[in-house]
Order: sequence, then structure tokens, then C-alpha cells
Amino acid sequence: MTNSQPPITPRLESRWPPAIALSLLVVVLNVLPKHVVFLPVWISYVCLLAVLAAMAAAAITHGSARWLRIERTLIMLLGAVYVVNTGAELADMVGVIAIHPKGGSAYALLSSAVGIWMENVVIFSMVFWQVDGGGPYGRARGIQRGPDWGFPTRPTAEGVPSDWTPQYVDYLFLAYNTATAFSPTDALPYTHRAKMLMTVESWISLVTLVVVLSRAINVLPT
Repeated sequence: MTNSQPPITPRLESRWPPAIALSLLVVVLNVLPKHVVFLPVWISYVCLLAVLAAMAAAAITHGSARWLRIERTLIMLLGAVYVVNTGAELADMVGVIAIHPKGGSAYALLSSAVGIWMENVVIFSMVFWQVDGGGPYGRARGIQRGPDWGFPTRPTAEGVPSDWTPQYVDYLFLAYNTATAFSPTDALPYTHRAKMLMTVESWISLVTLVVVLSRAINVLPT
């Protein structure tokens, strides 16, 4: 006689936190005036709304493999579009600052810097969430992969559940720290891709804050 145990069904992670973060980002980008753009604004909105739709479908279907794959693909595509678009925007603004140091609108630079920094945190938090250990797709399907980041929380700590796994908010905090401190402060990267993603986010944040934002503050009318 054999003892059979029912298979453990992985929990589907809540989509509300990333959905709220993306929705707030859309609102902020729509409110910010005169910010510099490279791609047409509607492309960003279409990408963000497509990701929101995929997350809603994944939640409604209780973790359908098809929608989880679509969600992952769209988020990675959104990340790639963001990096290309932001690189072009920063190059344009740095060029304006270098060639015409007395030109350019201070409010446009300030608005652009705030928008890029917020996009940087939210978009990279989504990418981190999808990459680490196979992402929510892998965790929902029970696929075990090695982690890309080591979080300080351990199941052996008092009050921490034995099945604890990082959720989206943990990756949002990781992205915030990376964009603010330009280095790991909470979770340590284990893999090369994790280190490269953090490097790209830090570089975007560094150029945005040190070059664009500082210049905008310097030329603000007194």
C-alpha cells in the first residue's frame, strides 16, 4: 500500500499590485506637461493597456498557461520598448543640454526627468517580477528554477510562512532601491541577467537624475 499525497497547487499571485502601479503610471504620464517624447505617446499607452488586459485575463482564468505566457511576453516586450524609447529621449535631452546649455524649457526637462524616473521604477519592477526564478508563470505552473535575486526574508525567520516567495511589491522595492541608490540594498543579484538588468536601470536613473534633473533645477526661474 502506497501513501499518495495530493499535489501542491501553486498559488496564483495577485495582479492587483502591478495593475495599480501601471495604472498610476499611465495617469502620471498623462498629467505631466511638456515632457520630451521619442515614440508617439499612444504607443506607450497601447503597450501599458495590453499588459493590463493580459494580467486581468490571467487572473480571471485562474492562471491559464496561455494567458500567463502572453502576460510574460507582453511585459518583456514593454521593457524592451521602454529601454529603446528612454535611451533615445535621454540622448535627445543630453544633446540639447550640451549643445544649447542656455536653451530648453526647465519645466519640460523637469517633467521629463520625473516621468522617466517613475517609468524606470515601474517597468523594471515588472521585468524583475517576470524574470526571477521563472516569474509568476513558472511559480504558478510549479516549475522550479533557481532564483535570480536573493531576498533577505527567510522562511525560518519568526512570523514568516514556510512557503514564502517574493511578490510584486518586493520587486517594486528592489527597482526603487536600484533607481535611487544605484546599487543593491535589499536583494542581491545572483545571475548575470539580474546584474545586467540592474545595471541598465541604474544607468538610466543616473543620467536622468544627475544630468537632466540637475540641469532642470539649475535653470528654473527664481
